[in-house]
Amino acid sequence: MNATIELKHQAAVAQAAAPAPLLCSGHAACPGCAEPLSLRHILDVLGPDTMAVIPPSCMAIIAGPQPYSSLRIPVYQPTLEASAAAASGLRRALDASGRQDTQVIVLAGDGGTYDIGLQCLSSAAERNENILYFCLDNEGYMNTGAQKSSSTPHFAVTGSTPAGKTTRKKNLLEIMAAHGIPYAASASVGHLADLRQKVEKAKAMRGLRLITLLIPCLDGWGLADDSALRTARHAVECGAYPLYEIEDGQRYTLNVTQRTRPVSDYLALQRRYRHMTAEATQRLQAEVDEGWARLRQRVAASAPA
Repeated sequence: MNATIELKHQAAVAQAAAPAPLLCSGHAACPGCAEPLSLRHILDVLGPDTMAVIPPSCMAIIAGPQPYSSLRIPVYQPTLEASAAAASGLRRALDASGRQDTQVIVLAGDGGTYDIGLQCLSSAAERNENILYFCLDNEGYMNTGAQKSSSTPHFAVTGSTPAGKTTRKKNLLEIMAAHGIPYAASASVGHLADLRQKVEKAKAMRGLRLITLLIPCLDGWGLADDSALRTARHAVECGAYPLYEIEDGQRYTLNVTQRTRPVSDYLALQRRYRHMTAEATQRLQAEVDEGWARLRQRVAASAPA
């Protein structure tokens, strides 16, 4: 009995000594949403000396309305289009006050990155502002009813594309790589070790760094409540969402080098693709094959001789 009591005491002491998580429980994320899981790992790597810029998005709901917040770090909430500009100003103010080591991050959705915030992001990239920008990519405007964004994939049904989107997903990483920024990478909530490694790498760099993070939306994608991580893994395994890095706009690294399932396995998990015919599925498979081949060519071309 005494040994049991002592073990419980030691566990309680260890728990009390452990640092408090930077994302509190009781936030307003949807049940089963993987976005808080992603954020816990991101903040665990970055640590408490971090300031976040969060525009209107699902993450803004999770963080909570000021002055209340589920985050134990300072948060600034700008307008939807101004995240990169706000982060740039915050970075310069911190530098002027001698706080060069404080990380300034952006936690924005794909609507505020691929579309409405792209101008500010491009300008910040051209200036190579010293900020770490996370695009939490759920492939649509999920916070306002699941309308399509330019991150929405080809054929996907959304509130504004009821017959399926007729254009392909914008390749944001290639656009940002064309700016020559130090680091651009894709990540997935289904591959958390890979995500943590990329955050560690980006943390050690200076200049504008971008990580696009795939986070399936249960409601917007039509997923089962427990399938967010499985769906994210399927996206990587079929090649629809490859994990790779681009350094200085030139050096490509492919992090998951083999595809292990067809695109149809990935589509089968999602209600937004239930209208797909066999012909449409073949077309999407061909598009994924094409993108995968192009990426492997760039990896090979940038490899050391």
